[in-house]
Amino acid sequence: MEILAFGVQADEKPLIERAFAGEFEVRCLEVFLDADTAPIAAGHEAISTSVNADLGAGVLRTLAAGGTRMIAQRSTGFNNIDLDVAAGLGFTIARVETYSPYSVAEFAWTLATAVNRRIVRAAGRTRDFDFRLDGLMGRDLHGRTAGILGTGRIGAAFARIAHGFGMRLLGWDVAENPECAALGMTYTDKEQLFAEADLISLHVPLLPATRHIVGAAALAAMKDDAVLVNTSRGGLVDTEALVEELRKGRFAGVGLDVYEAEAGLFFLDKSLEAVADDTLARLMTFPNVLVSSHQAYYTEEAVRQIVETTARNVSDWAAGRRSGNVLIPAAPEAD
Repeated sequence: MEILAFGVQADEKPLIERAFAGEFEVRCLEVFLDADTAPIAAGHEAISTSVNADLGAGVLRTLAAGGTRMIAQRSTGFNNIDLDVAAGLGFTIARVETYSPYSVAEFAWTLATAVNRRIVRAAGRTRDFDFRLDGLMGRDLHGRTAGILGTGRIGAAFARIAHGFGMRLLGWDVAENPECAALGMTYTDKEQLFAEADLISLHVPLLPATRHIVGAAALAAMKDDAVLVNTSRGGLVDTEALVEELRKGRFAGVGLDVYEAEAGLFFLDKSLEAVADDTLARLMTFPNVLVSSHQAYYTEEAVRQIVETTARNVSDWAAGRRSGNVLIPAAPEAD
């Protein structure tokens, strides 16, 4: 059986081919799955998709009509999938429940320190042989307060880094993580966290309850010189509200690895095209904003874990086995 993998990056391709070798053939495509590319999957019972794939109702119906029965997504997030429609069409859909938390946590810290210490501006200057220090003053993070929304595996890894820098830790989550509490983290409500934190890092999933968790009210409550970092999902931040606050000259720095309208932009070369997204274009004009292209997870260790788990998900489906990575069909309820 040949597996069709959509949205494969050049660095990712050999890892995918190695993970599937010996059991399945795999054909890697650079194009992302959407309404235009879905017909390519015709005749393939199983496909693999990336986090920016369009797995809405229309695409799912096209896939089903072409004979696809299994979708293995190479990510933990699945907010791009219409699970209700997929269930009605009889799909099996699996994801990668966990992978290296250090990849994202370390990148989040990299963004935080980069905007705090004006690294991008400094690098641009020195490339032009401008060695002035004006406008490059940062702040010690030691002794300041880190606010972490979401203290699962990635949030806990970020908390350990912040603790190593000597920061006070505030956390918010639906359940406390004993590992974070052992670091001295104080769990509090979102309002106190936004008001007191000097550095805020987001590590919660995108759900209806968390969409725009950093909205106008949260942004207004934050310190004028706070640093905000988002390496989770773009929809956690109300980007329009963020732009309005930035226009007022607020925040020491903002590091965004994700963007709520990134589909059709991130992972693609748009350098020769006019920028149609006015909000993203405005974000790019602020000297205290650093936008990267959803690369926090992109380490050799993490991608290897992701593709190996994806291959196991397909193997389990082919053998009739079920793992905790399966989203649908839903697990039967216990009696």
